[in-house]
Amino acid sequence: MANSYKVCFIGGARYNQPLDATSAKKFQRLIALGEIFVIGFSRNARPRRFTEYAHFYLLPQWPWPVLRYFTMFTAGTLLALWVILRHRVTIIVTQSPYEGFVGALVKKIARLFGRRVALVVENHGDFEVSPFLQRKVRFPGLYRLVMNRVAGFALRLADALRAISRPTREQLQRWAGNKSLVTFVAWTDLEVFLQAGEEKRYNDPPMVVYTGVFIPLKGVHFLIDAFAMLYREFPNVYLTLIGKEENVEYAEFLKRRVRELELEKQVKFLSFMSQRDLAKHMAQACVLVLPSLSEGLGRVVFEAMACGTPVIGSRVDGIPEMIEDGVTGFLVPPGDVKALAERLRWVLEHPVEAREMGQRAREFAQRFFSPEGYVRSYAKLFEIASHAVEG
Repeated sequence: MANSYKVCFIGGARYNQPLDATSAKKFQRLIALGEIFVIGFSRNARPRRFTEYAHFYLLPQWPWPVLRYFTMFTAGTLLALWVILRHRVTIIVTQSPYEGFVGALVKKIARLFGRRVALVVENHGDFEVSPFLQRKVRFPGLYRLVMNRVAGFALRLADALRAISRPTREQLQRWAGNKSLVTFVAWTDLEVFLQAGEEKRYNDPPMVVYTGVFIPLKGVHFLIDAFAMLYREFPNVYLTLIGKEENVEYAEFLKRRVRELELEKQVKFLSFMSQRDLAKHMAQACVLVLPSLSEGLGRVVFEAMACGTPVIGSRVDGIPEMIEDGVTGFLVPPGDVKALAERLRWVLEHPVEAREMGQRAREFAQRFFSPEGYVRSYAKLFEIASHAVEG
């Protein structure tokens, strides 16, 4: 890691000023590799520019996805080109093949100014399917055609690729052939979750937890239906759903479903919270459930595991890479409400065995991610990308 790089990250991530503790730790680590620039979104309609370890250029966070795409493809492109020309950035890292279009376009324009820039395209989820599972898409055939063209353009011009799991790696290989590819998981601030695990106090009455955004892709409605099959057997158990209402229509559907099933006293909706508070909820839970229909890896899985909490997850994408069925948690077919209910019943009927499962999950989480390994992996990725351009 002797090289000092100038890198611009481009993506849809949202940041606060000042940074939250998790993001601050991430960029504090990454600046060991060089000077870092970030083009992303603020958490409201106000654009921001500030420096906290990295240099942040944040676009306004509009409530409509089409406007966010437009802003990224226009203002994001101009910002990235300015950063390259003004600060002599030599590597662009994009969060997905869709943001990769901006990186690829900027790479071509920068060449006209005599600047050679390496492009790294990352894949954090099933980019072919997930947009259609997040919200209702008008004219899906046209949308798919356009987005596939956008992704294809980015991947053709990419100098190196990054995946976060086996399925995301295989998808990139299918699209981009034999281009250099490095696989490593997303940044996770495990410290706060491990500490919560050390102070673990199981909630009484028992609590089942889901955490993540409220979008159809996450399959939260399957969890509510599965919980409804059990609450008469376990009237003292309750379900806590933690997340941001990314899709307002879907969030309202979930709340309406809870009312229809007469579960208002057993189901609580909680909004976005700090990592420390989230870790406390995870540590108090008897189980965390991630019933996704598609999931690049599912970072909340090993966050919960670090708390000593077993996880029930869908057998999709990268989730089986983290959960050993029957050992550190359970895997169920996506959308199978009955199977999910059966696994929840086992956890509730076998609290001692479930806690032993949670301890094994905690041991796995401690091996699964390390900040040092994360930085080394990016150093390797940057080296590959730089050599591709120099060659």
